[in-house]
Amino acid sequence: MRLTPPLLLAALLPLFAGCQILADKPSDPDLGTTRMQGELSASGGKLLFKPCSESRLFVVNDAGTTGILQEAANLADDAGDKLFADVRARLTGSKQANTDGQLDVRRLYRLEPSTNACEDPNFKQLTLRAGGHEPEWDIKASGKGMVLNRVGQEPLPLPFLEEQVPGGGLTLSSEANGKQVELWVSPQRCVDSATGAIRHLRAQLKIDGQTLQGCGYYGGARDN
Repeated sequence: MRLTPPLLLAALLPLFAGCQILADKPSDPDLGTTRMQGELSASGGKLLFKPCSESRLFVVNDAGTTGILQEAANLADDAGDKLFADVRARLTGSKQANTDGQLDVRRLYRLEPSTNACEDPNFKQLTLRAGGHEPEWDIKASGKGMVLNRVGQEPLPLPFLEEQVPGGGLTLSSEANGKQVELWVSPQRCVDSATGAIRHLRAQLKIDGQTLQGCGYYGGARDN
């Protein structure tokens, strides 16, 4: 039977609708990825990643356009020490010459010159860490509260309220112990002014009428 144009169009409508559904289905770039920490080194013109407490080596592929290859090259030139990387990535590919496969990096949380960052005993309990300089300050937040450290002062433990803000950022606020403290973090590349370390969050601390700038990163207790 020959289909007339109106009938032909009616017959194709379900097909077009199905294609539209497939086209509109969102894809999660983090699907199948894992957050990992390890050491970076260069060999044969490639950047290699060795997970903490392992001997395996993986060739780093910047699948998420994080800039990790250039960032590592710049930081290695300045520091000359081993580099520590905290990334969200996927292990792919078969073994290559002298390596155990490929690491497709989707997100860069932090990159820093360090020989002992793999041994941080508090990382898995932290939800957020932020800090800055001139003056020195540091905040560690977890499910038990947050602790504010400032140069020349005793550590200040505080309960806090966490809120999401537009653009993917967070605020941590507290009015306990006679202090009004607000910490704002936003997803933006941030360079530590003292060490050159790269962080994925820009931080701003408001306390005692001061606004202090710094950088931050999500801890191991936060899965994003």
